[in-house]
Amino acid sequence: MNDIAKNTTDDIDAREHVGEIVKASGTSFYWGMRILSPERRNGMFAVYAFCREVDDIADSDESEAEKLMQLTLWRGEIDCLFAGRPNYPTARALLEPVREFNLRKLDFLAVIDGMEMDAREQMRGPEMKNFELYCARVAGAVGLLSTRVFGDASPRAKDHALALGCALQTTNILRDLYEDAARGRLYLPKEMLLAHGITDIDPRMVLRHPSIGGVCADLAELAQERFSEAATALEDCDKEALRPARIMGAMYRGILTRLIKRGWERLDEPVRVPKLEKFWITLRYGLV
Repeated sequence: MNDIAKNTTDDIDAREHVGEIVKASGTSFYWGMRILSPERRNGMFAVYAFCREVDDIADSDESEAEKLMQLTLWRGEIDCLFAGRPNYPTARALLEPVREFNLRKLDFLAVIDGMEMDAREQMRGPEMKNFELYCARVAGAVGLLSTRVFGDASPRAKDHALALGCALQTTNILRDLYEDAARGRLYLPKEMLLAHGITDIDPRMVLRHPSIGGVCADLAELAQERFSEAATALEDCDKEALRPARIMGAMYRGILTRLIKRGWERLDEPVRVPKLEKFWITLRYGLV
């Protein structure tokens, strides 16, 4: 990349823009990002802001055609970013991280691919292969981008990112079943539904089915397996560089543990990790 036309003022504006997106989101990922050096933290803020913006498009009340059009515009903006001529504030904030951390175009495009799956309403009892593809796109690709910003682009760091991304996304799905159902989405894999005698794919009907607890328990087991795979891969990674990922992994394990303890009879009962526990997790992995 050799054509960088944006001036310092634009860069400052762009960094402020993505910083505001992170602050407004209240994301748990901030706890992992806060321990990074300023350069890496700015990089992660920009990556997060990109993910937030395309996710907001997929979750909007716009028509499918409008959502797909906006996501197509973001594809064009990624082309501009990698040509050194980004226009959107978030893409401008990504310009320096792309150069400094060798972020890959295909990972940004994979995230957009995942958002298109949501925009096209493809996530209603998806087949397992599509469930895994979705997780790889909306979470695994984000993990691959993040890992490069953190400072470990080794093969095992890639394995760690993909496994942890799937674990985090699966935990999110279990936590947000009612919220997703209100949007007409049902991320529970078709094979798991059928294994428990559920043939309907209407989200609200599925969540009322007497066998829904068994499906959730199966998906929670899958999340635990992915957390274990991530932990195994981490043994061969730069653990110091991946401290932010370790923080997020610990926090989401806490969410999954609480979901399992709560049980699957009260799916609308919210589950959160207390702020004090988040602080101690950050302190533990931020110093080790």
